[in-house]
Amino acid sequence: MNPQAWALVRHGETAWNRASRLQGRADIPLNDTGRAQALATAEALAEAGPWDLVVSSTLGRARETARIIAHRLGTGAVVEVTALVERDYGPAEGTGIAGLDERAKAELMDAGESAASVVLRGTAALAGLASTHAGKRLVVVSHGTLIRLVLSSLRGVDHPRVENGEVVELDAGLLLDLDERLSQKR
Repeated sequence: MNPQAWALVRHGETAWNRASRLQGRADIPLNDTGRAQALATAEALAEAGPWDLVVSSTLGRARETARIIAHRLGTGAVVEVTALVERDYGPAEGTGIAGLDERAKAELMDAGESAASVVLRGTAALAGLASTHAGKRLVVVSHGTLIRLVLSSLRGVDHPRVENGEVVELDAGLLLDLDERLSQKR
């Protein structure tokens, strides 16, 4: 991993992930597999370290994943950022999506918060972190849809699905550039 890069991490597995149900803002805890994934991710990150700070969404599954990682990395307390929570799927939360085609999944996901809203709040949160923690290496634990949509927007190409416990590298320089552009608009 690039020594200047951040690590974006999707939280470990939950019972709803295993059952292919849309979670969104529902605060479903990690299952045993999810905790094992968090430990494995922590070990992989320790090999790619050192890291300065672990940041997390405020939802329990991300917080627990982040705490497991922070403990292994020795970074201290986890900083929680509300804007890093998962997309709000509204009335579709809890709906099973196994066997649905991509169009049907997209329609369910669009029943709540728009993709544009997720990108706006996610990129603004990450850009703010980049500005506040310039030159630091961060591990940011969040959610699959938020990570995928933000990376797709930042890179200008569709990012594939992010698996539970997966680490995706992000060049913090992209975020600093974004924060500068956002500051100029204010």
